[in-house]
Amino acid sequence: MTEASANPWWKDAVCYQIYPASFKDSNGDGLGDVPGILSKVDYLKDLGIDVDMGYDISDYEKVYAPYGTVKDMEALIEACHKRGMKLILDLVVNHTSDQHAWFKESRSSKDNPKRNWYIWKPPRYTEDGTRLPPTNWRSYFSGPTWEYDEHTGEYYLHLFAKEQPDLNWENEETRKAIYDSAMRFWLDKGIDGFRVDVVNMYSKGVEFKDAPVLDSRFYEQPAWMYYANGPRMHEFLREMNQEVLNHYDAVTVGELPHTPEPQKVLEYVGAGDKQLSMVFQFDLVALGQGQDHKYLFEKWELPELKDIVAKWQQFIDGTDGWTTVFCENHDQGRFVTRYASDAPHEREASAKLLSLMLCALTGTLFIYQGQEIGMINVPKSWPIEEYRDIESLNFYRTMTDPARSVNEQERAAELANVMRGLQILGRDNARLPMQWSGEAPHAGFTDGSTEPWMRVHDLYKEINVERQVHDGEGSVLGFWKRMIRFRKEYANLLVHGAFEGFAMEDKRTFVFGKRGENEERAAVVLNFTGEEQEVELPSGAGYEGLVFAVGSYEDAASEEESAEGRLRQLRPWEGRLYLSGC
Repeated sequence: MTEASANPWWKDAVCYQIYPASFKDSNGDGLGDVPGILSKVDYLKDLGIDVDMGYDISDYEKVYAPYGTVKDMEALIEACHKRGMKLILDLVVNHTSDQHAWFKESRSSKDNPKRNWYIWKPPRYTEDGTRLPPTNWRSYFSGPTWEYDEHTGEYYLHLFAKEQPDLNWENEETRKAIYDSAMRFWLDKGIDGFRVDVVNMYSKGVEFKDAPVLDSRFYEQPAWMYYANGPRMHEFLREMNQEVLNHYDAVTVGELPHTPEPQKVLEYVGAGDKQLSMVFQFDLVALGQGQDHKYLFEKWELPELKDIVAKWQQFIDGTDGWTTVFCENHDQGRFVTRYASDAPHEREASAKLLSLMLCALTGTLFIYQGQEIGMINVPKSWPIEEYRDIESLNFYRTMTDPARSVNEQERAAELANVMRGLQILGRDNARLPMQWSGEAPHAGFTDGSTEPWMRVHDLYKEINVERQVHDGEGSVLGFWKRMIRFRKEYANLLVHGAFEGFAMEDKRTFVFGKRGENEERAAVVLNFTGEEQEVELPSGAGYEGLVFAVGSYEDAASEEESAEGRLRQLRPWEGRLYLSGC
């Protein structure tokens, strides 16, 4: 392996994911857009971002009209490159819109040339003649994965919304059209790669079996074992590289749900096999999700989080694979609320603690919009009417359906659990408008002439970019800037170093070490509680002579000057990083 291939540009990059609808509205219509993103490129550059991830440019050769035009995208590409930044776009090729010209042709008749570009199946019937879908698979947005089409008398498959029919990757003609329209078109315009949506769901096999019944209250059941990591998945990705990606210096980061085995993940990210540059593995962000229903929250303890971090830090040891570092995206609750504390007196310390942890981990770092100012989940007081996400709303309707046979007491308890789950885990938490200002209407997201598409957080006057820029390095934003600079300064150790966990069974603190190729060491100590905790620095194996380097409390350095031994007293939600041999 050459040096260039061992350390491509994207390994050391810090990436920033944007959800365009909620980032910045430039024209006052209440919806974020590409010109709005363009107006904030210098903000991202100042933060220390290397790669801007624009999400949801999914109409292939056009931009969703409310977001802007292809010319706007060309201007954004140029602006990023002018500042030494790169731009990667979302690649959504598991499905299209039902308004896409391909699908309109496909549903027009059974003998249309594009009929087989999507997945169509005839209905099943019970003995009494009741029509049933081809399988009992449950959609990610609740309800069936099959939609009946009266015109042709068949069902089409949609793993997500019924307006998003799944493409048939078994059809070679379909794949070639995807490569031309969805990939080459944008790569030729200069984008630097793709975040690949649900990358392991293209190959669904051909048997279409019923899923096991896990919850007898419902006809539809989780069926990911039949449509994720299918028999031709690796073949399709190799072809995608051979046909398209190998001809560009492009990065790919794939969403890889339902893949908990490290060896299976390595099959996707091994550099020698040329499938994906890296993937998002979802164990960490799935922490607390219900077994049968995602939004029925289940309590967890710190050792579970630590084991997940260790697993996905260490799985690349001794291999040619690569990993990612992230704990927020457009589909998840905010990390301060989920992993620490969003109480008014603790949320700033919590945000800094998590920033320190993430910036010390091995892999390519991904930050999601608003994470850098410590944005938090929607208030507990918001009723279901304030939620916008189709997945959340469909789940709420399913669980509160009057036709379900539960008594009123059970229904009330279930409703409380549903709302609690949505407030912690719901996708709307990440889609509230970006909080730019505490003084401007709607947090400066839009000019105020039109209500934003989604309600702005009640606490935008306290948590916003403008205020934190004014507060400087003492703010959450200031700390993120400092940690990004620190991470880049010690990239060999923090970005590329090997991870070691210590006292992994401790339920209050998280201590881990990093080992560099030249025997340098770092140790990170984190207090995941609202009370003072004593921690012990790692000893032996090169961890002698550890010196305090950076911490989430500004006065930690002066305290460390007189510290003796290996014990340290951490304040609530405090994190510190120590260096040795650097």
